[in-house]
Amino acid sequence: MASEEASRSPPRSRQEPGRRAPRQDKYSVLLPTYNERENLPLIVWLLVKSFSQSGIDYEIIIIDDGSPDGTRDVAEQLEKIYGSNKILLRPREKKLGLGTAYIHGLKYATGNYIIIMDADLSHHQKEGNFDIVSGTRYKGNGGVYGWDLKRKIISRGANFITQILLRPGASDLTGSFRLYRKEVLQKLIEKCVSKGYVFQMEMIIRARQLNYTIGEVPISFVDRVYGESKLGGNEIVSFLKGLLTLFATT
Repeated sequence: MASEEASRSPPRSRQEPGRRAPRQDKYSVLLPTYNERENLPLIVWLLVKSFSQSGIDYEIIIIDDGSPDGTRDVAEQLEKIYGSNKILLRPREKKLGLGTAYIHGLKYATGNYIIIMDADLSHHQKEGNFDIVSGTRYKGNGGVYGWDLKRKIISRGANFITQILLRPGASDLTGSFRLYRKEVLQKLIEKCVSKGYVFQMEMIIRARQLNYTIGEVPISFVDRVYGESKLGGNEIVSFLKGLLTLFATT
């Protein structure tokens, strides 16, 4: 009788030899900081809450460039609160540029998707199925709020000049909220030579050259919660030099 029941029982599902279970996607957030001690706890809390509620596997890599305001101390406390498996502090001794901060953080990323963003609480975005998804302030219902006229002219002007000279096929080249497939980001970083704010622009130009697919999602960009913008005269000059360099080499 027992043998009859056993024969009627449905067979147990067994994984075929040599076949691995599909890997769960993991998202690595690269978060460069400089004088963001007040903003950092807020953005980390928002990210942790969003990922946790969505059941997404994640890690947040904080790259602090020797902030004199104590941002590193705050990051160390966040690492203790949320765990060193979720918050990874990977500091540098001094301010070396936005592009190199992403390169530094990528060395420690274990996710198969990489999100790059600022720690100033300016961005909100949804993702798409592309090699790169870029938040755009200049398409659809995207927009900018809280900027003065000067800042708007600088941003719009930079994007307009770039569109004319390089025709990148993307509407927002100076924003810093993007999602990359990890292998795509690694390849682009190998090709990029820029180190400062022009790094964001070059990444899109190189992506177009390598025929990667780029999706755009409208975002609402609200001016930073605390602190002042890092954009100054030196950064603007550097951007223009980088733009001309790209124009001459593409």
